[in-house]
Amino acid sequence: MSLARVEQEGRTLIIMNNNPNKRGALSLELYAAINEALVRAKDPNIRAVIFASEGGFFCSGGDLNALQTRAGSTLEERREKIQDLHDITAGIRACPVPVIAAVEGGAAGAGLSLALACDMIVASAGAKFTASYVKAGVVPDGGLTSALSRMIPRQLATEMCLLARSVTSERLAELGVINMISDDPMAEARALADAFAKGPRKAQGIIKGLVGQAYETTETEQLEAEREAMIRAVADTEAKIGIAAFLEKKTPQYP
Repeated sequence: MSLARVEQEGRTLIIMNNNPNKRGALSLELYAAINEALVRAKDPNIRAVIFASEGGFFCSGGDLNALQTRAGSTLEERREKIQDLHDITAGIRACPVPVIAAVEGGAAGAGLSLALACDMIVASAGAKFTASYVKAGVVPDGGLTSALSRMIPRQLATEMCLLARSVTSERLAELGVINMISDDPMAEARALADAFAKGPRKAQGIIKGLVGQAYETTETEQLEAEREAMIRAVADTEAKIGIAAFLEKKTPQYP
């Protein structure tokens, strides 16, 4: 049985992590599935990606048995393994369509890194999010400290990373990190994906890029980026469809 797969439902790709015996721990199959979905997301017919897991827990991060084995490898070999994770994190952020994490149970370690790399998060009530690295005597990777620094106060990020204290989905929702709490995260993620499918794909991708880069640029640089994006968008087919529909008080029908 494969530990991960990619499914397509209409205009949505679903990355399904299927490693319940290890609480959704990272696997080579999961890496391959994520990379497959990121490539397939370039298809203009794809409008969203959902990242979910079977077994009641989103992802517990790295397999400690594998990490223990890796300790005997060379520095360069270890660097390459971690770079694989970082490439996936960067790939999710650069994906041309929104990526939605549907989190059941919780996310820990690199699983938390991957969840926070997504554009939106829908989580089950009481789900626990844990930067668990310090418990194993290791340090965060997958862009976790970068993501936390942009999303939550420094004191809470420090508490999470130094003490590995779990934060509930409710608290993260109050901080704006989680978009929605639901008894059925997959159903809500599908609803979000359906909403994206009805929107202007190209404009949505540009907006995603603008929001993502805004945390790394100055206000002047961001103003310039918005200007350049807007002067192109206003003459695009999507804008013509959207503006005409708005003026005619109709629902736009994007290709």
